[in-house]
Amino acid sequence: MTKEVTIYKISDFGTSVTAKKDILAVEEPLEISVTAGGKTTPLSVTMRTPGNDGELAIGFLFTEGIISSANDLADPPYKNTGDNQTTVYLKPGLEHNLQKVKRNFYTTSSCGVCGKESIEAIMQVCRTPAQIDDGKLDIRHLFELNGKLRTAQETFNSTGGIHASALFDFQGELITLREDVGRHNALDKLIGAELLKWNDKEFFLQQHILLLSGRASFELVQKAAMAGIQVICAIGAPSSLAVETAEKFGITLIGFLKNGNANIYCGSDRLTY
Repeated sequence: MTKEVTIYKISDFGTSVTAKKDILAVEEPLEISVTAGGKTTPLSVTMRTPGNDGELAIGFLFTEGIISSANDLADPPYKNTGDNQTTVYLKPGLEHNLQKVKRNFYTTSSCGVCGKESIEAIMQVCRTPAQIDDGKLDIRHLFELNGKLRTAQETFNSTGGIHASALFDFQGELITLREDVGRHNALDKLIGAELLKWNDKEFFLQQHILLLSGRASFELVQKAAMAGIQVICAIGAPSSLAVETAEKFGITLIGFLKNGNANIYCGSDRLTY
């Protein structure tokens, strides 16, 4: 979703001022609630770009360990219950899962969370076994991904101010793309969209490549690990904790993927040259 505004463009070191139209990515709050056992519980408020709100909510519940597959969802699985409000409906018997919800934000270096404890906490709730052998990936396919992402990224092309998460197969074909002002929201939307396709099957996105339009943070690697994604590529740099987490889960982590170049931080044995 975008919004048109009037701006004043300054050029030539302030000697020229021109009024013109500009396109902005919309940012609004979304309240995510869950109904289970006849009781509705508000879980989180996140700032996001409106659109695919149900996918965002479901992806959030999955990466928080509250649901494990679409089989945990009622019919219908979600409903937009008001302006900027989405409620996800769980099947009976899953009320206890809400007791373990404790949202931690790892977005600043001053949060006081130990990196080792963070990774161990993920492994306690992650249903994907570490060190999955899911085949080899021809590295030449990776250098096609960025161009395919930019071609498909409609909102970025019009605003220049939005993040994207894209899912590709091992042949480099684009499967799903989601955009949002929040990089973690874009990934939750993507995971939610894929989970809804899997019906009651176990949800693991093995032999898939996740491409991130920016940097690779710990939180994004954590979400990918929950979904069983084994190859993560980022246009930007990874953080140290992101690399540690990827190593722990046997994930191939690649950064600075652009202009025919890339840095492999871990998991190089999965790649062929």
